[in-house]
Amino acid sequence: MTEVRMKELVEYVAKELVEHPDEVHVEETGGARSVVVELRVARSDMGRVIGKNGRVANALRSLLRVCAANSGKRAVLEIVE
Repeated sequence: MTEVRMKELVEYVAKELVEHPDEVHVEETGGARSVVVELRVARSDMGRVIGKNGRVANALRSLLRVCAANSGKRAVLEIVE
């Protein structure tokens, strides 16, 4: 089975959600057991990524957690302005 990279997953989903996909930037940092993924989007697209009551952001975090668990790691998604 092909390992899905967490950075690529978040970047793909975010680009599909926003109006300005060229302004989506994702950085992945971490060590052997944990990963921090930072997502940056245009200010006007922030609401699309967060969603009503944070539902879209929580869904992204859930996808990221599942992807990380398959790799034996823990992951955190940070949406940065």
